Amino acid sequence: MVPMAPAGYGDRVEGTHASLAAARAGRVERLFVERGRLDRPEVQLVVEAVGSKQVTLVDDVRAMATTTAPQGVIAECRALQPVTLEDLRGSTDAVVVLDHVEDPHNVGAVARSLTAAGVGGLVVSSRRSAPLSAAAFKAAAGALEMLPVAVVGSIPEALRRLKGLGFWVVGLEVSATTSLFGLDLLNEPVAVVVGAEGSGMARLTTQRCDLLVSVPMAGQSESLNASVTAALAAFEIMRVRAAR
Repeated sequence: MVPMAPAGYGDRVEGTHASLAAARAGRVERLFVERGRLDRPEVQLVVEAVGSKQVTLVDDVRAMATTTAPQGVIAECRALQPVTLEDLRGSTDAVVVLDHVEDPHNVGAVARSLTAAGVGGLVVSSRRSAPLSAAAFKAAAGALEMLPVAVVGSIPEALRRLKGLGFWVVGLEVSATTSLFGLDLLNEPVAVVVGAEGSGMARLTTQRCDLLVSVPMAGQSESLNASVTAALAAFEIMRVRAAR
């Protein structure tokens, strides 16, 4: 049985860059702008993209904001809809899976890196994970407007399904002896799993991986931030495939 589709995401974005990206995607239904910032070029770009009929001027948007620096702009938007794992397989052969990454800024940064590296999809959990919130959209700098995202109830179950769709599942684990760099398996349909900050992948997630790899580091360095690890994996996929 195919699971019921999760609710949409991204119905509210904050900041000039995220709001402009949503406006250019045709999603903005109402834009709140601080009067005192209306003459700023970056704010004017957003207003022009949205259209004056959708703009409401206010004295201060910070009381409405969920991020710490909304830059005088908040947009209420038509929600984006998550895709299914089957949709991802139909459109890409490389995805990154986040296993309970709880910082929305990391989720946004991951989306930005995947888009830059040409990795075609992101899989996140609806449980014990950062929501695809205004903070995530702000950090993504427009990337979440174009990157297909699958929202699943269980990461281990999602990995089982991805295998059934023909993906190899490669987990990033700091203690693994096989290196991510130069990994031939990245030429195949691949789902790279990045674990939570500090704790890494959950036990059952680790067990579902076909191969565990690590990012080689000099000395006794601590584990990398989740968004940095995902970025390294995304660009290594791009590099290995370009070399092929």
